[in-house]
Amino acid sequence: MSRLVFNHYLAPRIFSNPAHLTASTKIFTALSPATVAGFRYLSSSPPTAEDKPNPENSQTHQDVKAVVSYWGVTPPKFTREDGSAWPWNSFRPWESYKADTSIDVKKHHHPATFTDKFAYWTVQVLKYPTYLFFQRRHMCHAMLLETVAAVPGMVGGMLLHCKSLRRFEHSGGWIKALLEEAENERMHLMTFIDVSQPQWYERALVFAVQGFFFNFYFLTYMVSPKLAHRITGYLEEEAVNSYTEFLKDLDNGSFENVPAPAIAIDYWRLPANATLRDVIVVIRADEAHHRDINHYASDIQCQGMELKEAPAPIGYH
Repeated sequence: MSRLVFNHYLAPRIFSNPAHLTASTKIFTALSPATVAGFRYLSSSPPTAEDKPNPENSQTHQDVKAVVSYWGVTPPKFTREDGSAWPWNSFRPWESYKADTSIDVKKHHHPATFTDKFAYWTVQVLKYPTYLFFQRRHMCHAMLLETVAAVPGMVGGMLLHCKSLRRFEHSGGWIKALLEEAENERMHLMTFIDVSQPQWYERALVFAVQGFFFNFYFLTYMVSPKLAHRITGYLEEEAVNSYTEFLKDLDNGSFENVPAPAIAIDYWRLPANATLRDVIVVIRADEAHHRDINHYASDIQCQGMELKEAPAPIGYH
C-alpha cells in the first residue's frame, strides 16, 4: 500500500535554489509522476521505466542496474543548457565555476614568528623527498600532491564541526569553507586520473604518505590550529610552485599538451577545445586561493581571535 508523505528533505534541498544556476548550466526539474507539488508517493512496488536511472546520466556511461527501494529515493535528473544529460554524480551543475586565474601566484608569507618558521621548515623538509623521487614527472607528482592537499580541509572541517557541536555555537562558516577546500582538492585528483594512472609503487607511496600526514595534521590541529593552517598555507605555496614548473614543461614541449578531460571542462566551465595546460592554469589558481584562505585563518588566530569571529570566505575561487 502506498502512503503519502511530504518530501521535506529531498525537494527543497535539491531543486529550490535557482540562484545558484548560471547561463551555462540549469537543472532539469521534470520530476517523476511519483513526486507532485513537493509530495512523493512511497511504495514497495518496483520502479517504473521512467524512474529507472538513465545509463547516459552516469559517470562511466555504462549500464546501471535500477535500485529498488522502499524509501522512494529517486536520483535527480539534470541537463546542460544544450539539453544533453549531466554525466557527473560527484558534483552538480551549480557547483561548477570559472576559476579566477588573475590571482597573484607569486605571493609568499614571510615567516616572522617561531610558529611561522616551524611551519615553513616543516613543509620544506617534507617536500624535498618527493621532489627527488618524482623530479620532472609532473603528473605523478601532482597526483601524490593532491592526495595530501585534500587532507587539511577535511581534518580542519571535521574538528571544527565537532567543536561546534560540543560548544553549541556557530563556526562562522569555516566548516563549510574548509570542506569546500577538501572537495576541490579531491576534484583535482579526479581530473588527473582521467589523464594518467599511477603505478603500483606510486599507489603504495600514497598509502604511506597519506597515512602519516593525516595523523600528523590531526594531532597538529588539535594542539595548535594556527600552526596547522600556517603549514597548509606553505604547503599550498609549494603546490603553486609545482604547477608553475608543470606549465613550463608544457610550454617547452617536454610534456605533451593533451586535450582536457571532460570532467575538467564541466567542472571549471572550460571551452570544449581546452587542453591540459588550461587545466593546470585553473588548478594552480585554486591552490593559490587555498593558500590565501589558510594563511588568513592562521592570521586570525595569531591575533588572538577565533575563526568564528571572522566570516569565512565561502566559495572563494
